[in-house]
Amino acid sequence: MVTGSKHIAKQNKVGAARPWSGSADLGLACARPPVLAACPEAGSNASSTGAIAGGVAAGAALLFAAPAIAFAWWRRRKPQEHFFDVPAEEDPEVHLGQLKRFSLRELQVATDNFSNKNILGRGGFGKVYKGRLADGSLVAVKRLKEERTPGGELQFQTEVEMISMAVHRNLLRLRGFCMTPTERLLVYPYMANGSVASRLRERPPSEPPLDWTTRQRIALGSARGLSYLHDHCDPKIIHRDVKAANILLDEEFEAVVGDFGLAKLMDYKDTHVTTAVRGTIGHIAPEYLSTGKSSEKTDVFGYGIMLLELITGQRAFDLARLANDDDVMLLDWVKGLLKEKKLEMLVDPDLQNNYVDSEMESLIQVALLCTQGSPMERPKMSEVVRMLEGDGLAERWDQWQQVEVVRQETEFIPGSRASEWILDSTDNLRAVELSGPR
Repeated sequence: MVTGSKHIAKQNKVGAARPWSGSADLGLACARPPVLAACPEAGSNASSTGAIAGGVAAGAALLFAAPAIAFAWWRRRKPQEHFFDVPAEEDPEVHLGQLKRFSLRELQVATDNFSNKNILGRGGFGKVYKGRLADGSLVAVKRLKEERTPGGELQFQTEVEMISMAVHRNLLRLRGFCMTPTERLLVYPYMANGSVASRLRERPPSEPPLDWTTRQRIALGSARGLSYLHDHCDPKIIHRDVKAANILLDEEFEAVVGDFGLAKLMDYKDTHVTTAVRGTIGHIAPEYLSTGKSSEKTDVFGYGIMLLELITGQRAFDLARLANDDDVMLLDWVKGLLKEKKLEMLVDPDLQNNYVDSEMESLIQVALLCTQGSPMERPKMSEVVRMLEGDGLAERWDQWQQVEVVRQETEFIPGSRASEWILDSTDNLRAVELSGPR
């Protein structure tokens, strides 16, 4: 009897010490309590009862512990999903639509930490840097300067996404962007031939000037790009700073409208009222400067001034003209020469008379139609495209001349109202946000 009792006690001890076999199949091994060894012979009731009670207690404890053990094992085996509020620049592969979201570090490396030697230009919206990405491609990185406002990140992403959908051969394609709590950057393809303004006024002596045929292509290409922004984007995109410095030239010297991505997006039903006028002196439509309301007709005015830059090679606003008692505003200067019938004096000397007189006159006519004082009298950009293609210019010009005759009979000098608006409103330039003439 003693031997039997010792044997049972030994079995109980073993069973209590090993409640789990360690099997990987937790759902089965943990659900079965260990089998107690049978007594070899009838023993004391007290000993049998104690053995059974111990086994039942061990099994119950194991049953209660099994779910916790199984859950812990499942958590260890399951791939972990961690969610952290990390800055977006840490993941350069995050995309917005079809745009790449660059990391700030990637653009710092590309531009040599935004080195001054890589600055391509400066404007009212910020600086533009030349950069080379890791794949060797050249880019232009626009580093925006803007105040941080609540909800600004969402607004920036929305505008960037809308900009990326404006795809046209005469519009500068947005390649990607970067957004951090302190930075907003836009990434564009690099245009090796620079801007129309740089080709007109900052051309190295070793490079030839823009010939007349190229200038005509630039006029038509930029008109097509602006027409697309106005008529084929929903909502329409108003550029608000059309000028020669914002018309870029690709490898074939085709016009590519740039900086439209920084314009405010508009609903097609409304004009946009801004708290600060954005634009460049000499290019700003009079009604925009005086009221703060922009529309596609403000772009038409800026385009007309850009045509005069193409024709004359001069700046839209140039104090140097005062030395010759000329008007500082290019539009007024051109109108004065035309009134005196001195067409040859307003043509860019770099052309060296290598142009067709009738084509030059037509381009001047389009420019004057686009820069009329009343926005209602200006053509739409789609109409400008047709006139440049030879459709409807003669009829429109005849109508304009008839109106001008009436104005002159009432002692109204053509264009004076627009000039007065511009000069009177630019006396206090601190009140509006302007970029300098280029």
